[in-house]
Formats: sequence, C-alpha cells, structure tokens
Amino acid sequence: MNRSIEFLNAVDGVWKKEMPLKVIERARQSLLDYLAVTCAGTAFQKEKLDKYFAFAQPEEGKFRAIGTGKDLALKEAVFLNGLNGHALDFDDGTNSGIIHLGSPIFSLLLPLAQRHGKTVEEVLKAAIVGYEASYTMAVSIQPGHKAMGYHATGTCGTLGATIAASYMLGFTEEERFQAFACCCVAASGMLKVLDDGSELKPYNVAKTSLLSLTALQLAKAGFKGHADPLGGRGFLKMMTGKEDVELKPVMLNGTYAIMKSYTKPYASCRYTHPAVEAAIRLRDKVKPCDVEEIEVRTYDLAVSGHDHTDIPGSYSAKMSIPYSTAAGLIYGKAGLAEFAEKTVRDDEILDLTKKVKVFADKDLSAVFPGVQAAVVTIKTKEGSFTERVDFPKGEPENPLTDAEFKSRYDDLMCYAGVESAVSEKVFENVCKKDSKAEDIVSGL
Repeated sequence: MNRSIEFLNAVDGVWKKEMPLKVIERARQSLLDYLAVTCAGTAFQKEKLDKYFAFAQPEEGKFRAIGTGKDLALKEAVFLNGLNGHALDFDDGTNSGIIHLGSPIFSLLLPLAQRHGKTVEEVLKAAIVGYEASYTMAVSIQPGHKAMGYHATGTCGTLGATIAASYMLGFTEEERFQAFACCCVAASGMLKVLDDGSELKPYNVAKTSLLSLTALQLAKAGFKGHADPLGGRGFLKMMTGKEDVELKPVMLNGTYAIMKSYTKPYASCRYTHPAVEAAIRLRDKVKPCDVEEIEVRTYDLAVSGHDHTDIPGSYSAKMSIPYSTAAGLIYGKAGLAEFAEKTVRDDEILDLTKKVKVFADKDLSAVFPGVQAAVVTIKTKEGSFTERVDFPKGEPENPLTDAEFKSRYDDLMCYAGVESAVSEKVFENVCKKDSKAEDIVSGL
C-alpha cells in the first residue's frame, strides 16, 4: 500500500467536494485574522526587522511583505510573512493536532496569489484544503511527534502549505505529487525553540513557508521524488519513530479541519488559555495582593516547557502558564500589552508568577484533546477559591462572536499602526467575492 497516494487521494476528495458556505466564511475569517496578526507581529518585531533589513538588504520586488509596507522578491516576502505571522504566537491552530494551521499556509498563498492574479475566493478554497492536509497529518502523528521534540507547525505545516499552493496554481496530479515528495524531504521544525528565552519559534513558520515554495519550484522544474515519501523509512517513520502509523481520515469526525481551529483571545500559547480564563473569572473573589499560592492543574502535554516561572522576556512570558495566569488575575485580560517587554519586567506580575505551580492531572490528561481543561485554585489567608475551564474562549465549542472578532481585528491593526481607513478597506475587500489578493495586501 502506498501511504502517500492514499493520503493525497483523500485530500483530493476534499478539493473536489463542494465546500459549504459556512466553511468558506470560516476561511474568510481565518484570512482576516492572519492579516491582522501578521501586521501586529511586524510591529512587535520592528527593531529586529530593521536590523534584518540593514544586514540582509533584501531584493526589491513585486510582492508585499505584509505589515512592512515593502514590496520584495517572492522568497523574501514568503519568508517574512511567516516570520511575522507567528511572531506574537497569536495565530490560529488546533489543540488536537497541536499545530498552528493558518500562518504557514497564508504566508505562502498570498504572495503567489499576487504573482498569478488569484482572487480571494481562490485563496480561500486552497487554504481550506491546506488546513485539511496539515491537520490530518498532525492528528495522525501526535502526541508522539511532539514528545520527540518536533514542532508540527513546521513539519506538517510544510505539507499543508505545499498542497494548498499546488491546488491554487492548478498543478497537474503528477506535479502535485512531486511537490509533495519534495516537501516531505524538506519538512522540519524543532520545539527546542520554546525553551530558555529562545525567540526562534516564528522562524519555524518562516522556513516552513519558504521550504514549501521551493518544493513547488522543484516540482514544476521536473524533479522527481520517491514514489512513496510517507511510507517505509520516509516521513511517517522519521516523525514518529514508527512504521505502523495510522493515517486518520480527512474531515475527521465529519467536520473540516478549518472548523476545528481556534481564534485566540489571549496573546499567549494556547496551552495557557484555560488557566488564564479561570484566573480572570476569579478576579471578583481574590485580590492579587492576598494570594499565597496558585495551583494550576491541567493536561500533561501542556505542562512541559510551559511551567517556568523565570521570565527573561516577552517570548518566555507567552509560553509560561504561571506568567499568563498571573496576568489574567492582575489585569483581567492577557492581550498584547500584558506581554510587552515593559510589562514582563514589572515586579508585581513577576512576584505573582513565582507563586504559581503547575501540575499534570491524570483525569484532565485522559480527556484531552476532546476537552482542553485547567483547574485553577488560588489560596489566600481567607480560604481557597477554585475555577475550572474546559473550553476557553475562541475554541470551536466557545467561539468569538462576530463583534468580538471584529474588535480583536481592530485592536491588532491599531497595535500595528495601520490607519483605520486602510484596515477597514482590507476587511471589506476580504469580504468581497470579486476581490483579488493584490487588493487586500497592497495597503499593508
């Protein structure tokens, strides 16, 4: 049995199905979210990006590096879109696949759509298929893949972005297969980038999008890969250490992958969100100054790499359940301002962070990923106060309202310094069915 043909035939079936309107509209929201997050990520990394431009002197071109106001060569635009799209760790994803879905895919699709004059609707349909491919592969190899130290956004994201673009560009079946074979060779992503104050997590997305582009270029040039890049000693064994990996069906449990994705209301790693929300709910019962200890119990996959209380900077704060929980209790929110470099050096929040202890709970671990729960218990001299959150805001089971989504979009664009008239025009163009990709990125 050829595992690769099995997988690609299943994905092709998704492409050939008529996609429901609600799925297309979710993809439209995902694109809007990506644009806002990427613009904000560009502002967040401005000092480093200025140094990058000064040293790299990237070649000018016709393709917008979103949020920079610069038109660059295709490869530079794809790379920087990925780097900025994941800079804030505020982009969409799924808990069950343990993967960020949209940032690698849209970072590649938009510059290519500019080059080839594609419409927003063509981008959305391709993205839906890319989400399906990335998610299906991720959910098939997780959680063992993560336990081995891999970042699925980099590994499985490469497959999804390549497949999405190959459909959008009208590749033949043979070209799509060879592009897939190329990206299986290239796929990589290291979770070590979360540790010890590293700031390279966005680099996983940047190179994912760029590797996907080169896979497409090699396939179009006629380079041939292995007849089954997934099977044997190929991708599946490399990424899991096993040969008997069961490939999950596409549209798992009868729903599209993009409908399983979350939109983050809090500017931190998704593993932190149940505890953040629980802390926010406890604010009317507990004052931060009265806290003696905070205990967070959650599922085991959320603990490792996310239980640190030493916070050297913003990236570390975003990955820390203790810091994020403290932010929720002190500020009643956990947005961009709460993870700014100035805030993460504040003594009040750092002192409270030290009082937070995180534990893996076997019962909560047993129900993950069906339930993404945390139980927060705050101990004071007056007694203990407990709150449990099963589905934090932004999950498919507890989605943002349209008003909440628009407010989030506006806040991100404002943070990025995008003029409100431009921001509104982008929003309108994404929602117009006859818009082209050029129409939505040219002002950013």
